[in-house]
Amino acid sequence: MQCRAARALIGWSQDDLSSASKIVKETIADFEAGTLSPSERILQDMKHSLEDAGVLFIAENGGGAGVRLAKRANASIDTNETETVQYEEHLKNDAPPGAGG
Repeated sequence: MQCRAARALIGWSQDDLSSASKIVKETIADFEAGTLSPSERILQDMKHSLEDAGVLFIAENGGGAGVRLAKRANASIDTNETETVQYEEHLKNDAPPGAGG
């Protein structure tokens, strides 16, 4: 489950993981489907490829195992103030009459 979630997190297909890890796509597909238990070396190759792409694997700690993106040291926030984004939930005026604003 973590493998598929990790791929989704970084937008990788099974082909992308196969290319990065040098593991045959069918092995990845069978592993994710639960029909194959790969060797430790194959698991480590896939894990290292995903980690190199920015995935952090979170160990089971009572809340279940998981994945998240690593913080990038030089990550920047887009501060383009010329573009306005309106979210649908904010388009409706839900203030009571006479609230002003």
